[in-house]
Amino acid sequence: MITLTDSAAKKIKSLLLEKSETGVRAAVQGGGCSGFTYQLKFDNQDTKDKVIESHGVNIYVDPKSFLYLMGTEIDFVDELNQSGFKFVNPNAKRTCGCGESFSI
Repeated sequence: MITLTDSAAKKIKSLLLEKSETGVRAAVQGGGCSGFTYQLKFDNQDTKDKVIESHGVNIYVDPKSFLYLMGTEIDFVDELNQSGFKFVNPNAKRTCGCGESFSI
């Protein structure tokens, strides 16, 4: 399962008010210094997507990305040093220093 923290859900809900999309897409793509990078963007459901609801937010995940993201928690951090969405992935064996990429 993929979940959102309360702070991530609140932030996404507030941003969705300004969008025509119905949820967010969590995905993984090749690249980055550790092999894979995370993607999070506003989107609508595709026919092959797994749809996960967390704190009232629809999360759309393609089947391939779902394999890499199972068990992941998405958080929203708003601190002096960083601000944005953070993926906490228990499947990641190694991450880069900025947290943007990972390897399995």
